[in-house]
This record gives sequence, C-alpha cells and structure tokens, in this order.
Amino acid sequence: MNTGLKITAFGAAVAATFGAAYGIGKGVGPLGTDEKPAHASEPHREPAPDTGADEAAAPPGGLQVSEAGYTLALDTPRVSTGERTALRFSIKDAQGRKVTAYEREHEKELHFIVASRDLTVFRHLHPTRAADGTWSTTADLPAAGGYRAFADFKPAKKGATALTLGADLAVSGTYTPNPLPTPSRTADVDGYRVTLAGVLKPGKSDTLTLKVAKDGKPVTDLQPYLGAYGHLVALRSGDLAYLHVHPHGTPGDGTTRPGPDVTFSATAPSPGTYRLFLDFQHEGKVRTAAFTVEAGKATGGTPGGTTASPEAGHDDTHSADQH
Repeated sequence: MNTGLKITAFGAAVAATFGAAYGIGKGVGPLGTDEKPAHASEPHREPAPDTGADEAAAPPGGLQVSEAGYTLALDTPRVSTGERTALRFSIKDAQGRKVTAYEREHEKELHFIVASRDLTVFRHLHPTRAADGTWSTTADLPAAGGYRAFADFKPAKKGATALTLGADLAVSGTYTPNPLPTPSRTADVDGYRVTLAGVLKPGKSDTLTLKVAKDGKPVTDLQPYLGAYGHLVALRSGDLAYLHVHPHGTPGDGTTRPGPDVTFSATAPSPGTYRLFLDFQHEGKVRTAAFTVEAGKATGGTPGGTTASPEAGHDDTHSADQH
C-alpha cells in the first residue's frame, strides 16, 4: 500500500508502519473531497527510521481507482441491501488485461475491504480468484447508501509495487445517514473489551496501545489470524483514505506474545477524525474492535462509548475453519 498513517510495532506486540506492510498512496487531499492528489502515483517507499521528530505527512491510499498502470474494476458497482449479495471485481493492467498472478501477503493474494461512507459498516472479506482473474465473494451490507471497496495487493511482476486501490460501491434502498460514533478509549464486542491508549498526532510519531480483555480478564492466548495476532485498518472520515497494517511480529517467533497488549507507533497524515478497526481472533472466531480517534487529541471519552457494532464486524468468511 502507499503510506498514509505510519504504525510501527513494539517488542512483544505487533510491529508495523503506516505504509510498511501494504502500499498506501501519495498525497493528502482535503477531507471530504473526491479530488485526487496530484502526486498520488509515486511508488511506495519504505519509511525512514522513526526519530520521534515531526515528519512530513505522506499521503494515504485508496483514494484512486487507478494507479501505477493498474485499475480496480467492479463488475457489481451497485447491489441491493437486506440480503447477502455477490460481489465481483478484477484488477486490470494498463492494457486492460485481468491480472492473474499476485504475490501472497499474510496468507492471501489480495485483501478486500468494504466500508460504508459513514464508517458504521465494515467488512474484511476474502474473495476467491477464478483462472481468468475475476475475483468473487459475498457480503451482507445491511444499510443503504454509499460504500467504498478497497483492494490491497501486489502484482507478481518484476518491479511492481504494493498498491491499495479504491472504488465506489452503491447499495440501493432507503438511506438514513448515521453519525460517526463519538471518540472513546474502549470498544466492546461479543463480551470482549478492547482498550485504546495514546495519542494519534498529525505528522509526529506517538504510541498507541490496545489491550484485549474478556469478562474483565486479560486475554493472553490470542490466536493467529492470517499469520498474525492482529490486523488494523484505518479510514479517515470524510474521504475514506485507507490504511491496512499488519504486524511484523509472527506467532511462534519466540518474541511475539499472543496478547493482551498490542502496541503501535502511529503518525497521522493530517488533522482530522479517523476510524480504526482492529481484527483479532480468539476461541476460533475473528472479531472487530472499532474506535473513533481525533488526530492530535488524547483518546478519551466515555468507556464503551465507541463499540464495534454487529453490523461493523466480519463477514462469515472469517470463520476459523476457513483459514
């Protein structure tokens, strides 16, 4: 992906940089606009070592449908609400041919995310690829309105870079906009409470720590999911600038502990409000803890005020027996 937020893992938790695990775009545009950054097609570069000093905010990804000669083509740009629906798409090269060869990243050739524009519905899906390069999956999208679909991948071609492309998806039906959940330091989902501590600073690195607990007790036996103990997607409210970050630590490497703490060093690309979705697996099921964070302000608010709604969780493709 291209670099947007930078998240670097620490010690026994997870390690990642906003932009180190997957490609994130180049260029931060104004929030709430669809204008493409002028230099968003620059190639991905590994971030410089974190010195703790202020950094120039690098642009996030997912704002463009085409980049570096590749295009995300949705075969199903409009679907119906209220039922499980099929989604089909492909990645096309500069000649319009469907891409059929990818490098595997965290056990998958391509990661596919669908989120509503109001950031209250979130789906991390796992599509399958046909021989001709067509990807397909199903999803339940319970609310009508505008959505954004993100494809996170790296073509298996010499010199190719990791990319995150985004395309608009419409869900028909009666649309009722939902307010963005208020900032909070806790998220409750299926009897789990995940606590977020730290400050997300625009242009400067700082530490975020997430602690997973169940029924008031720390969870120390998180299970590997896609080759890691946790995954993070960050979406900026307004333009849905996207970041998908994976930990550098690997289960079984002798140093990465399976909870309860997951710690990141994070840099926001700009002031604004962000929605963070943390995926973790425990007792055979993947769950999503969702947080609203305002860059430059301490993560506070009423405990439990920001929760992962049932509609903001995972598709059935996340059941343990399918991974």
